[in-house]
This record gives sequence, structure tokens and C-alpha cells, in this order.
Amino acid sequence: MAFRVPTPNVSVVDLTVRLEKAATYEQIKAAVKAAAEGEMKGVLGYTEDDVVSTDFNGEVCTSVFDAKAGIALNDNFVKLVSWYDNETVTPTKYWT
Repeated sequence: MAFRVPTPNVSVVDLTVRLEKAATYEQIKAAVKAAAEGEMKGVLGYTEDDVVSTDFNGEVCTSVFDAKAGIALNDNFVKLVSWYDNETVTPTKYWT
């Protein structure tokens, strides 16, 4: 998968994960959404919108999970995508 991130301050994480316990992509999305609306609110964001890199300029969440960009290759192997503005927020926001 290729990403064009034409902004100097927005970056994307393209994370490929092998799961120890099988899970569907729908289950993963639900877990991330629950975290974003619960204990990680304000730190982790969640979107199902059609987005591009410039949509995250000035984003205050440390990272925003892009539910439409990820994919399950099978129940134990998934690709997850998350965006962040590396000028607005520091990764230590949750722990400070």
C-alpha cells in the first residue's frame, strides 16, 4: 500500500500485525472505537470518514485510527492505519 503525505507535519503509521488470538477486522475496529471513546478519549481518535493527510493538520489526538484504510488479510494477520500531526501533539501526551 502506498501513501502520499504531502504535508510537512502529518504522518501515517502503516502497521502490519500478526495476532496471537484470532479476530475479525470488525472486532478490531470495535475495540479501537471503544478505547477512543473511553479510556483513551482525547489521545486516540477514530474515524470511518474518507480522509486524506491534510485532514489531520492540527489534530489534537496523539493518533487517529483510520478504520477504512486497514484490512484483515485473515483472522490472524491485519494491516492497521493511523494518522498523526507530529507538530501539534507529542507521543507522551497520555502519560503527562
